[in-house]
Amino acid sequence: MQIVTIKDIARVCGVSVSTVSRAMNGHSDISRKTREHILQVIAESGYVPNNNARNLKRLEARAVALLVKGMDNTFFQKIIDVMEKEIRERRYSCILQRVEESEDEVELALELVREKKLRGIIFLGGKFDHPKESLERLTVPYVLSTSECRNGFSGGGRVSVDNEKESFRMVEYLCSLGHRRIAILTAAPDDESIGRLRFDGYRRALEAYQLSQDPQLEVFMESGRDKYDFASGYRMTKKLLQRNTEFTAIYATSDTLALGACRALHEAGIRVPRDCSVAGFDGLEAGKYYIPSLTTLAQPVGEIGRATVSQLFRRIEKRKNSEQIIFEGELIVRESTSAYQSIKKGV
Repeated sequence: MQIVTIKDIARVCGVSVSTVSRAMNGHSDISRKTREHILQVIAESGYVPNNNARNLKRLEARAVALLVKGMDNTFFQKIIDVMEKEIRERRYSCILQRVEESEDEVELALELVREKKLRGIIFLGGKFDHPKESLERLTVPYVLSTSECRNGFSGGGRVSVDNEKESFRMVEYLCSLGHRRIAILTAAPDDESIGRLRFDGYRRALEAYQLSQDPQLEVFMESGRDKYDFASGYRMTKKLLQRNTEFTAIYATSDTLALGACRALHEAGIRVPRDCSVAGFDGLEAGKYYIPSLTTLAQPVGEIGRATVSQLFRRIEKRKNSEQIIFEGELIVRESTSAYQSIKKGV
């Protein structure tokens, strides 16, 4: 096996050997961008400095991984930006890893720990119904962000909103406007992630208002085709319209689905909110500028991102054990929802 030298690192980074040495020793006369690049190359190359073990320990301590399941979800873009910034400010490199729907994120994490000598992991989004035995194989601190362990166990921390509670709150708001036929666009029935929790909140709100559940008002994503994006919201609403069932409001379990729904309604000649109210979940910036602007249940993205990274590093530094941090969402009422008026429905 070829031994990687400091000259190899300098050549790959396009800098001098002395610059590599100063970056390794934390000198302040190097730009943060250059230092982070050098340290990342070192971490990925397996380079071992020959001066002393203390330097080796320091190098191995500078990488954490951010594993994202659902990278195409627009909601994740801002939270990833926040997390990467927070990690860089702590002078660690961040390895951003996409996790495909068919992949097991725990197995992928174990592989990264072995290859990259990680000191911590953030799991962002996705299902997280892994058995206790699988999670216990992780030997580095980890935090679940915007998701939770459905089996009730997590040796790591967790940061999110209470998805079921906040979903209940949104449907309760629609009910308070007089809507009784509320359709929902949500994840597949077998989904065990946040989509299921939001669906549970929807059903619980209907029960609270003594409204019967109607399968004709429930539109689920098609596995392998739909995801949390505009196109899926558009397709799912088209499917709802084809059922020829009455509804006066649509609750979409993400803003991207809601905005896609608005387009499908517009093409069908259904006016929002005059003929049908539409509400989403997440608080995407795009919803503010859509016409009509979107009513949503906003998640505190910045707070979630910063709290996730902060908790991970407290665990890395052994200053705190795992904990659960639950943030409150914010119901933002905009133009896409209005009170149900029976005179408009001809009854």
